[in-house]
Amino acid sequence: MNSLYAVSPLDGRYAGRTEPLREYASEAALVRARVQVEVEYLVALADLDATPLELDDRDRAHLRTLYEEFDADDAELVKQIETEGYGDYSATNHDVKAVEYFVRENLPEDLESASSWIHFALTSEDVNNLAYRLLVKGAVEDVLLPELREVRAALADLAREYADVPMLARTHGQPATPTTFGKEMAVFASRLGRAIGRVKDARDGLQGKMAGASGTYAAHVAAYPDVDWPAFAREFVEGLGLEQAPLTTQVNPCDDLAELFDALRGANNVLLDLDRDAWRYVSDRYLGQETAEGETGSSTMPHKVNPIDFENSEGNLSKANSDLVFLGDYVTSSRLQRDLSDSTVKRNIGSAFAYCLLGYVKLQAGLGKVVPNEQVMRDDLESTPEIIGEAVQTILRREGHDDAYERVKDLTRGRRVTLEDFRDLFADLDVDEETREELLDLTPAGYTGVAGGMVDSLD
Repeated sequence: MNSLYAVSPLDGRYAGRTEPLREYASEAALVRARVQVEVEYLVALADLDATPLELDDRDRAHLRTLYEEFDADDAELVKQIETEGYGDYSATNHDVKAVEYFVRENLPEDLESASSWIHFALTSEDVNNLAYRLLVKGAVEDVLLPELREVRAALADLAREYADVPMLARTHGQPATPTTFGKEMAVFASRLGRAIGRVKDARDGLQGKMAGASGTYAAHVAAYPDVDWPAFAREFVEGLGLEQAPLTTQVNPCDDLAELFDALRGANNVLLDLDRDAWRYVSDRYLGQETAEGETGSSTMPHKVNPIDFENSEGNLSKANSDLVFLGDYVTSSRLQRDLSDSTVKRNIGSAFAYCLLGYVKLQAGLGKVVPNEQVMRDDLESTPEIIGEAVQTILRREGHDDAYERVKDLTRGRRVTLEDFRDLFADLDVDEETREELLDLTPAGYTGVAGGMVDSLD
């Protein structure tokens, strides 16, 4: 389909950037993951002494090719079984049943006896909850986390390169004690590092269930009452790289997914804060932007180089967070032991991840274009000498002047002052000459504490 006619920008305008998620977020990917669960479950049943099912190495290798070599034709066939029917199968109008029939259809002749063991004692949610978590875990591990780490690496590079470049800070939007540009980037790098850790923890904590129609293993026990089915399920789920959810209804409660969505939202919030600060730094000309040959900034103002990457990132991350909140709230609820409203909602997990990915990629693009304008930063500092007032009154307090704050306040509050005004104040102070020299040496650009050295705390 021509991307110009896509309903969503994710598969239209941004299709090239969201492509890495197709392996985890498309319907074909979901079908493939379902096939994986069905095949591995069949293999696990063959390993049970209680069942007569036998699969040799050749059989197992063949079965695993069904998902390892799953392609577009296979996805089309599963869809055909679901919607139109195929061969002796009428249209199932049931996506998981279509997968069961697909696996059955691909059994070799000498394995036809295994067909009755496909989907044995399972409910669709047993397959779906595992399939979704395999995809979610892969998407986070292989797509989202690498991009987040790239953003953090870019921030750490900026922090180290510009650790000692002084910059006017603003609190409540007003001039405040100076900082350095590198230290401010280090703050974001540090915050993002912690957020990445929370995402990793949530990824590693994903849970799966395969306890049957009401979470009681009833059908399993009816067939083989002497098998420890909870232990079997735990081994199977852990074999897929997930933790077992020991107590469930038919539905895996999805608290684990909600925790992951919230962790991603936390990382996104750090980056949204960065997007908005970077936008302001560009506006204040603290950050210059490299231009691209032939690129248009404004359709009417030829001079403009707009901070479009930061703006795009902000918009996409905001959309992602909205979706993540909705998903986290919705998937954790199910009427009694099961209702199906979450099924259609879960199909939108990939969209939320795609908006995350767009935000990360665009932010990286923005960071890659900006260059700190050190002269503008210094000029701004020199034109705001009142910011050394904090240092002045602190030194005077040290010297025992209990009216230090008030004297500096009278000089600076609501007024434009110069360094010469401060020097006049210093001349009238009752302090020793060493302290007077200490005060005279104060400059806005030099008043950054240990900001530059703080960057070294980044690992």
